[in-house]
Amino acid sequence: MTDLRQFRAEVVAFVEAAKESGIACPAFGAIVPPDMVELSQRWQAHAFANGWSALHWPVEHGGRGLSRAHTTVWYEECARAQVAPYLNLQGYVLAAESIMRSGTDEQKAAFLPRTAAGDIVWCQLFSEPGAGSDLAGLQTSAVRDGDDYVLNGQKVWSSNAQFADYGILLARTSLDLPRHKGISFFLLDMRLPGIDVRPLRQMTGDEEFCEVFFDDVAVPRSSLLGPENEGWRVAMEVLGDERGSFGEAGVISLDQRLDVMASVSVGSGNRTAIATDALADLLVRGGALKAFLQRVDGDVALAPATKLLRTELTSAADAFEAGVRGAGAMLLDDVTNQFLYSPGMRIAGGSSEIQRNIVGERVLGLPREPG
Repeated sequence: MTDLRQFRAEVVAFVEAAKESGIACPAFGAIVPPDMVELSQRWQAHAFANGWSALHWPVEHGGRGLSRAHTTVWYEECARAQVAPYLNLQGYVLAAESIMRSGTDEQKAAFLPRTAAGDIVWCQLFSEPGAGSDLAGLQTSAVRDGDDYVLNGQKVWSSNAQFADYGILLARTSLDLPRHKGISFFLLDMRLPGIDVRPLRQMTGDEEFCEVFFDDVAVPRSSLLGPENEGWRVAMEVLGDERGSFGEAGVISLDQRLDVMASVSVGSGNRTAIATDALADLLVRGGALKAFLQRVDGDVALAPATKLLRTELTSAADAFEAGVRGAGAMLLDDVTNQFLYSPGMRIAGGSSEIQRNIVGERVLGLPREPG
């Protein structure tokens, strides 16, 4: 199918029917909330059963063999309908794309069709207490022992780990190589003995992410994705997918957010001169971000700038909406919850400070930050 206009019409019809029937999962951003995991999984299975999952994946891996432009149309129309485009980012985008790029035929056959169908929930096991934004400093070790690697260490901020069947994991497999070179990438079965997952309660009251402990976990050699000690390359491609995965769908979501923000403020009765000025500033920033997103059009090299601008604007907008609400913002509702949640998005996926460093050094060519 090459006619994207006809394809778009079919997407719209399917999504609207799914919303009317109640099977469609409402949009939730990058991370599926704990109370929506089952609904999101059912929605992924329904989309897969009807041919609307993994559109650009090869047919032999559970996809439809279409182009990425078709997947973009799917993302756009899901954004317009405010429906989740997939089960979760960690599986459908991060794990799946890395497996398609670097996996063996056996790994592709084992994981891709099941991920497309929503049979597998994935989590990401990268950050550690001493290696969050400085990911290359990770200390979790995987030591070769015959046909296994023995895994020891700790991860943290692992979203959905308490529900996950598998995780994408970075671990140090060599202490003799430079720190970027001695890291390997694994597809970890979360049910292996020795894995202890402990949810962390956020100030929203949710337990969206976890800390994960590994105590002499025997990981089969077949779990290694890509060559040993070359996990950093695989991980950087994954992080590029994470930061630049929305494209035009992000513009649509941004438009919706700005429209809602303006209308809520108008009707709030608290439009002081200061609030009006702050709103104008946010709307101008939002318009600038929209123009930037349309210009870069998913350029992976500029993904850190996109992530930085997006999360900083969202955080400022959430603070503005709560401020306009005044004392009412202390009540438990969607505005309050989003206000409490938004600071975390300035850290997740690489903190704003790290994104600024990346933009300065890799995009603008500025000198590296002193060690």
